[in-house]
Amino acid sequence: MFHKEGQRIIITTFFITAAIILAANFYVDEAWLRYTLQIGALIVLILILQFFRNPKRVAIKSFDEILAPVDGKVVIIEEVEEKEYFKDKRMQVSIFMSPINVHVTRYAASGVIKYSKYHPGKYLVAWHPKSSEKNERTTVVINTPKFGDVLYRQIAGAVARRIVNYAEVGDNVQQGEDAGFIKFGSRVDLLLPLDSLITVKLNQKVVGAKTCIATLKEKDEE
Repeated sequence: MFHKEGQRIIITTFFITAAIILAANFYVDEAWLRYTLQIGALIVLILILQFFRNPKRVAIKSFDEILAPVDGKVVIIEEVEEKEYFKDKRMQVSIFMSPINVHVTRYAASGVIKYSKYHPGKYLVAWHPKSSEKNERTTVVINTPKFGDVLYRQIAGAVARRIVNYAEVGDNVQQGEDAGFIKFGSRVDLLLPLDSLITVKLNQKVVGAKTCIATLKEKDEE
């Protein structure tokens, strides 16, 4: 199953690949060159199909858990000053997606969209400390029943040049559902309340709509 955001590029790449294979058969006499062109075109097609794959996942919904919004590796867990929306301290968990990861963004929690804004910007590498403030990005805030307002930020990287965000203010969204797509390598930041209990570790690989990122602290832990 492939994501709808990849339909155009998949179809275009398919026809280009078919054209290269046919043209090589008719116009390239050297066998090694013909096979190189044909195999190269097929590899590009396979990579495009792999990038836009959209595995079906059914989230086990819970108001008490924040699920990973994307597939990737946890690269930041720290307390930060969130300057755009909250303007106070939050726990930040950042997940880096390499080009081989699934790039579908999924809602980390169920609730109502309170804020959704696109910011044009630069294309620093996604793990750069300033990428969450300087790069092209979208910021979305979900009002949840248990965690209150939860913010996630889709961040373009050095290769990613297009962010797709489906969240609109007033939408009632469900945990694990499709929230958008980031094309070709990027990062997603989660900004959570300080009393959240983070359940992942640095460098841990996470799976969108499956891995629990945070839960609520029990009263006796506070």
